[in-house]
Parts: sequence; C-alpha cells; structure tokens
Amino acid sequence: MKSKPCAYPYLVWMVIFIAAPLLMVLYFAFTDKAGNFTLANLSGLGQYSAVFVRSILLAAIATVICLVLAYPLSYMLSRLHASKQRIMLMLIMLPMWMNFLLRTYAWMTLLEKNGLINRFFGLFGLGPFQMINTQGAVVLGMVYNYLPYMILPLYTIMVKIDNSVIEAAQDLGAGLIGTVTKVLIPLSMPGITTGITMVFVPSISTFIISRMLGGGSNLLIGDLIELQFLGNSYNYNLGSAMSLVLMVIVLLCMSLTNQLDSEEKEGML
Repeated sequence: MKSKPCAYPYLVWMVIFIAAPLLMVLYFAFTDKAGNFTLANLSGLGQYSAVFVRSILLAAIATVICLVLAYPLSYMLSRLHASKQRIMLMLIMLPMWMNFLLRTYAWMTLLEKNGLINRFFGLFGLGPFQMINTQGAVVLGMVYNYLPYMILPLYTIMVKIDNSVIEAAQDLGAGLIGTVTKVLIPLSMPGITTGITMVFVPSISTFIISRMLGGGSNLLIGDLIELQFLGNSYNYNLGSAMSLVLMVIVLLCMSLTNQLDSEEKEGML
C-alpha cells in the first residue's frame, strides 16, 4: 500500500526526531570516544546496579500508590453527574497547569526542616522530622506529579461501564469484593495498563524530583544520565549506554502490561 502524500510530513518528523536520535544513542552506546566498537560502556554499568534497582523500586512503589489512590477516585468520578465530572476533572488537572519545577519547589518548602509541615507538628511539641532528602520524599513527589496520569485513563474507561452491569453482578449475588475483582477490574484493565505505563515510565526516568526532594544520596537513572551529558563526568558514550538500558526497561514494562491486558481480554472471551 502506497503512503498518502499527507503522511509525508509525519514520516519526516518521525525520521528526524525519533529514528535518528535512537540510532545515535545506539551508535554512541557501542563505541568509545574514538569511534571504535566496544562493549565497555555496557559492561561498566554494573557499578551503577544499585541506582538501577533503586529507580525501579521507587518507580514501582509510586505506581502502586497511584493505582490504589486513583482507582476508587476514578470510579466515584465516573458515577457523578456529567456537569460535576467536568468540574472535578478541571480540579484534578489544575495543578498540571503549573510548571513542573514550581510544583516540586512547593514540596521542598513543605518538607524541609523548617517547613510548614514541621512547623505544624511543632505546635504539638513534635518533630522536627527529617522528611526532605529521603526516598519517601522522592516517592511523594512522584505520586503528586503523576497521579493525574493514572486517574485520567481509568476515568476514561470507567465512564463507559454501564451501571446496569454492576447492578446485574449484585443481583447475581456478587458482593463488593466480587463486583470489583470480577467485573470492574476486568472491564477497566485497559485503563489500568495505560495508567501504569504513563506513571511508571516518567517515574523511573525522572531526575528533577530525585535531585530536589531526594538529595545527592538518592540518585536515580535519570540523574546518572544527566551527569554524563551535563555534569563534570562528561561521558556521552556511557550516558548513551545508560539511556539504552533505560529504554529496554521501559519496553519490558510496556510489554508486560500489554501482556496482562491481552490475557485479561482472552479470559473474558
């Protein structure tokens, strides 16, 4: 089938801004500064294994928390009147209108030793607590910034689930847990998989949140990659190898979620 002329600008855009950068990453990941082929960049990533494990773990924790918070909220939102749904969606998306950096700065003000939260606890003779520069603060920043990306896909799917389906399950004797596990979750699985991907991918690759809320002791993969391209340890070959491994992790995550979605659909047939 021949490509339509209207698709040419999109194809050119893909080649310049998607295919070409990926090929450059592959080239620099397998070459040294002299341009010679080498596997040293990939083999040298073993010393950063703790950072990779920490990145995956914190991103997974943030994704699970987002899913637990967003699922009931999305369901309640989908059952509201249409006019109220629009208002609630606007309130959910309102923080996203603010700059990402400013939102993270706001949490620094809240969590620091002399911040508003510690001052509040101080009124009751508690604290001050060490909340900033911790892994908990990094997870909190991820959840706060990426929670809307979990809510919106779930809401989009749940608003299409008719109330009669839920009522039929209840009439057949399904309790709350049975209705959720056997009706709502299978029907909302596309939204779950999309939400997991949209939260996990930016969480594992973030560097602003970990730098500002986690301090220097909580580096993530994104921080390491940034240091290789913009830091004093300038080594774009090693940075490309890290980027390549990060892409593989992301692709594995997307493949896993798609596999779960496919198995759920097969089980419903």
